[in-house]
Amino acid sequence: MEYAKRLISLMLGASLLSAAMPSWAVVDSPGGPAVLQMNFQPPVTQIAQQIYDLHHLMLIICLVIFLAVFGVMFYSILKHRKSLGHKSASFHESTGVEIAWTVVPFLIVIGMALPATKTVVAMKDTSNADVTIKVTGMQWKWGYDYLNGDGAGISFLSNLSTPHEQVVDSTKVKNDNYLIEVDNPMVVPVNKKVRIITTANDVIHSWGIPAFGVKQDAIPGFVRDTWFKAEKVGTYRGQCVELCGKDHAFMPIVVNVLSEADYKTWVDGKKKEMAAQADDPSKTWTIDELKQRGEKVYTANCAVCHQATGKGVPGAFPALDGDPVVNGPRAEQINVVLNGKVTGTMQMPAWKAVLSDTEIAAVITYTRNNWSNKAQENIVQPAEVLAARK
Repeated sequence: MEYAKRLISLMLGASLLSAAMPSWAVVDSPGGPAVLQMNFQPPVTQIAQQIYDLHHLMLIICLVIFLAVFGVMFYSILKHRKSLGHKSASFHESTGVEIAWTVVPFLIVIGMALPATKTVVAMKDTSNADVTIKVTGMQWKWGYDYLNGDGAGISFLSNLSTPHEQVVDSTKVKNDNYLIEVDNPMVVPVNKKVRIITTANDVIHSWGIPAFGVKQDAIPGFVRDTWFKAEKVGTYRGQCVELCGKDHAFMPIVVNVLSEADYKTWVDGKKKEMAAQADDPSKTWTIDELKQRGEKVYTANCAVCHQATGKGVPGAFPALDGDPVVNGPRAEQINVVLNGKVTGTMQMPAWKAVLSDTEIAAVITYTRNNWSNKAQENIVQPAEVLAARK
C-alpha cells in the first residue's frame, strides 16, 4: 500500500513538472531528421539510393523467409498434431532435404551479396573527382581544406553554433536545428563528384551524412577517403558517428549543396574573406592587440576543454590557470601548442595545421596574461611562432 502511494505521488509530481515546463512544437529539420521518421532520410545521391533500395530488398527477403519458415512450422503443428491421430515419422536422414537446405540458403546469400557488393565497390571508387576536400576531425569540431577544384586553397573550421544557453538550460526555446547547426558549413557544387579525405588530429572521429549514404572514419595518423555526388540543391546534416569524448554530441556536420553558379560566387567570396583575414607574420603586435585576438581564438578552440575559466576538467583536461608551462619560458608553450602533447590518456592536439602564426601567438599571449597567470615572458609575437615551425 505504501509503495502504491509513493508511486502515485511520483506520477503526480512528474505530471505537474511537465505541465509547468514550456512546450515547443517539434518540427522536421531541413536536411536532417524528421518527426516520427521511421525510415532512412530521403536519398540525394545514387549511392544513398542504392543503399535505400538494398535495405528494402533485404527486408523483403527476410520477411519472405520468416513467413515461409513459420508458415510451414505452424501448418505442420496444426495439421499433424497427435489429437488428429498423426504419428511422427521415423527416419534418420534425407539426401533431398539436406541438398535443399544447403542450396536454397546459398542462392539466397548470393542473391543478397551481388547487389550489395556492387554498391560497396561503387562506394570505394573515388577516382576522377571534381572537388577534393580534406576533412580533419578534432575535439570537437571539423576542419575543411579544399585541395583541388575551384575552391582549392580554401580552409576553415566548422563549430557547433547552437547558443550555449540552449544547451545547458532546458527552459530555453530550441530552434529547429538544435545541436545540428554550424557556423561554417562545408559548401559543394551540385552534380559534381566530391572526394572526401578524412583524418584526425586527436582521437577517432567519423564523418557521415545520411542523405548522401556516406560514413567514413577519421583516424589519427591515417588517411582514408570516400565520395558523394549530390543531385539536389539544399542543406544536409549529419553528426560525428564515432564516440570521440565528452562533447561527442556537439560535433555536427552540415553540407550546403549549391548550384554551380552559386558555388563559384561562394568560392570567390571565401577567398576574398581569407585574403582579408591573412596576417603578416612579421608584424609586431601590442600586448593588448594580441590579448584581444587571443581571447577569440581561445573561446573558439580551447575553452571547450580547458574551460572559459582556465580551470580545465579535473582528470580529463589540465588547468591553464596557474599552469607551470603557461607561466614558464614561452618557447615550451609554443612547442606544445604547435605540436601537441600526450600525457597519460590525455592528448593535446597539434594546432600548427589549424591555426595561423598570429592566432597561436595571440592565444598564448592571452593565456599568459589571463586569470591568475603573470608570466615574466608575457608576450609572444607571430615571428617567434613562425621560427618555431621550422
